Amino acid sequence: MLKSPVFRVFLFNMAANGLNTVHLTPEGFKDLQEEYNELVDDKRPRLVDRLANARAAGDLSENNDYISAKQELEFLDGRIAELSYVLQNAVVIKKKSKSIVDFGAQVTVGINGKKHVFHIVGEWEADPQAKKISSDSPLGRALIGKKVGDEVEVNAPVGKISYQILGID
Repeated sequence: MLKSPVFRVFLFNMAANGLNTVHLTPEGFKDLQEEYNELVDDKRPRLVDRLANARAAGDLSENNDYISAKQELEFLDGRIAELSYVLQNAVVIKKKSKSIVDFGAQVTVGINGKKHVFHIVGEWEADPQAKKISSDSPLGRALIGKKVGDEVEVNAPVGKISYQILGID
């Protein structure tokens, strides 16, 4: 697993960014643990069986299923190693306060008369489409430490956007 090019790039990026710990919410840790268990207990054994069956089929140089399964296994092993590293280096942070925005908070903000709810999470959990924003993102950094009623401005590609904090859960 450690020879995977995907995992080597991941480790290089982690070291380059000085990241030894990964901050996760309890929900994020649970989701990554479930993904890891599914990959190790279900997907990898099935892929190893597929690879063995393809190997038994004959000439490996022209066996597309063998080549495909081998590449998929390499990618899967990289993801397993990556998740293992993250889970071993995870620091689970529970939300501390409902009076200020902190890691794990769900923040209701007003933007141009519309309400939006963002969940402040770690980099590994961020999903902008699901309104889960990293605490290291420009908006996440601007919101951390603020209270209901505070306004924050964030520089975006379209210009400055002003957010008013309406609620914290």
